[in-house]
Amino acid sequence: MSVPGAGEGRVLILAPRGRDASVTGQVLSASGIHAEACPDMAALLDGLAAGAGAALVTEEALGDDATEGLFAWLDGQPPWSDFPFIVLATRQAGRRSERASRLLARLGNVVLLERPVNAETLASAAASALRARRRQYQTREHLLERERVQEQLRLANEDLERRVSERTREVEAAHETLAFALDAAGMASWDLDYATGASRRSPRYDAVFGYEGDGPRWNRQVLLDHVVEEDRGIAEQAFATALETGALDLECRIRRADGQVRWISLQGRIKYDAAGTPARIAGILMDRTEQRLTEEALRQAQKMEAIGQLTGGVAHDFNNLLTVIVGGLDMMLRRPEQVDRVKRLAEAAMGAARRGEQLTQQLLAFSRRQMLRPQTLNPNRLLLDFKPLAERAAGGAVELAFDLDPALDPIRIDPAQFEAAVLNLVVNARDAMEGGEGHARIAVSSRNVHLGTRAVADRGVPPGPYVVVSVTDTGSGIPPDKLQRVFEPFFTTKEVGKGTGLGLSQVYGFTRSAGGFARIDSELGKGTTVSLYFPRSTDPAGEEVGTGPVASIPLRRAGEGETVLLVEDDEQVLAMATESLEELRYRVVVARNAAEALEHLTGVERIDILFSDVVMPGGMNGSQLAVEAQRLRPGIKVLLTSGYVANLDEGQVIGKGELLVLTKPYRRDELARSLRLVLGGGGG
Repeated sequence: MSVPGAGEGRVLILAPRGRDASVTGQVLSASGIHAEACPDMAALLDGLAAGAGAALVTEEALGDDATEGLFAWLDGQPPWSDFPFIVLATRQAGRRSERASRLLARLGNVVLLERPVNAETLASAAASALRARRRQYQTREHLLERERVQEQLRLANEDLERRVSERTREVEAAHETLAFALDAAGMASWDLDYATGASRRSPRYDAVFGYEGDGPRWNRQVLLDHVVEEDRGIAEQAFATALETGALDLECRIRRADGQVRWISLQGRIKYDAAGTPARIAGILMDRTEQRLTEEALRQAQKMEAIGQLTGGVAHDFNNLLTVIVGGLDMMLRRPEQVDRVKRLAEAAMGAARRGEQLTQQLLAFSRRQMLRPQTLNPNRLLLDFKPLAERAAGGAVELAFDLDPALDPIRIDPAQFEAAVLNLVVNARDAMEGGEGHARIAVSSRNVHLGTRAVADRGVPPGPYVVVSVTDTGSGIPPDKLQRVFEPFFTTKEVGKGTGLGLSQVYGFTRSAGGFARIDSELGKGTTVSLYFPRSTDPAGEEVGTGPVASIPLRRAGEGETVLLVEDDEQVLAMATESLEELRYRVVVARNAAEALEHLTGVERIDILFSDVVMPGGMNGSQLAVEAQRLRPGIKVLLTSGYVANLDEGQVIGKGELLVLTKPYRRDELARSLRLVLGGGGG
């Protein structure tokens, strides 16, 4: 490596006034520094052209017009050069003038020393300036060497560049074809570097977000800022899952730059470095708004079709039942004196009414608006108690096997609804094997499972521990085109007259009410499995309350003066309930809404029992009225009645307390037994 010339190691001094030039020259020379004085600016410029390591000038020497020549020389320096100056300034009381400050700034690499300056400071500043200049000369040599190497590389790379250009043209053609294909398919491509944060995307990407031309500098946070608030949690979860699985799959709503809300689908894959750390992610983006609108219109059409099918099925079944009831009542009114005939017709009408009650209960179960009395229990106990009934339902020609996990977790369910659901599945399994060849077998099993995010993605329930109860048959199976419709109300694969089509819809509604879901798997010629998934309960299992008949409870008539506050908004139901209570020898106080009931409760008259409908107009329902009644009259007994739960959670809320609920429709004997349970004893 070459070294600077002799002249390039000297310090030029420009101090035209007084003895500054000779004094500073002597100080520098005494420190071993080669210094040369210049009488004027022209001599300084000549010295700089010849070569110098630094220049020491007094501030007053920069004031004449010749200084512009110095600035011109500085402006013409090569890129590697930043010539150092030591400026001797006179100490000032205030700030420098704007012109003086501007001149110093134009010099660039300046060390400013205020006079008087001691010899050590001056020598140190000059030595530092020369060292800095030597490093610049070394940089110059490095640059010259690099230029030589670059020239060699240029010559060596010419052939390589020719080959690369050919490959580049091929790659560009492939990229152009891919970009054209993506654009034609309505897709945008994107790429994000995790290390640098740099992003690349196709023009359609920014267009989807409502930007004309290039949008903002994109990264994960900018994308999340565009996601509507309701979907932001889904988007964050999708990115978190992508770091675990290596694949991004997100569909959500965004708010464009112009305020429009659009649906997008974002899919991508992560590339990892050698250490297994995510390095970059790339994928495609689609605007799915039009597709979502089309799908929503299709779902709405299907919903209306399902509602039409539901109402048609309800109307058909209820018209059949009403035919029996209306026809029977008509004939009873025509010949009321024929007692035997009236009794027979009344029994037929009562049977039709009971079938209507069952039909409405199935509809309420599907819609999740039935009254529930959930308990935390071990379903194995229920299944074992239920086994004799299930065996009778399956019939002697069918083998019924129970495979129950002894370590099964507890769940919180309504026992009666659970037994009804399993019985429905057993009956369906029996019917599916009817007339088939081979051994007919139904297996009822229970086990603990843990469902991950993917397993519950389209079920509307959170991941976690579940208990699954399955019923499997060896029947003919269900065709794939019908499998997706089996939970629809009034849809049935059975022959006409062998089912209402509400059994599986009731099972579906029950499992949803319990916080779980139902799943059906079937293969033609091999059989069907229906699985009921229930979330594991964190509460300990208690003693299960039986679901058997209450006929063994004796009828109870009123004691002396016992009074019922009857709250009912329907006049006909009110009249029927009043007559039933009076037959049971209760004194009845009538209220048609909660406000009227509260007037009686705040009065002084005797009230032993509050008997109220749950669903009432006026802003306060029956369960709320019961709470207020017990506050106003501690110890008052409460019996609620309802055939419909207006709030999806209301049935669960009532079931968690100690309030007894009598389901509509009810008979006088059922009312009497419920009153017996509420009062906890008494004579018959």
